[in-house]
Amino acid sequence: MSDPRKNLPAGGNDELKWLELVKQQVGSLRYGVVEIVVHDGRVIQIEKTERLRLDKTPEAQRPERSG
Repeated sequence: MSDPRKNLPAGGNDELKWLELVKQQVGSLRYGVVEIVVHDGRVIQIEKTERLRLDKTPEAQRPERSG
């Protein structure tokens, strides 16, 4: 089985590494979710799901439909 920490940056304190990764992922999002997966008390995975939100156009600004 492969080491789940292999994708963490090399060097330094393990806690600081995953905290920095979480900060990077959160900083790159406008809308979305950053999920931290923990196994045996250790962070083993960080997942990011980004959402694209379409702004609603106010009724007064919508083009009129003909028909």
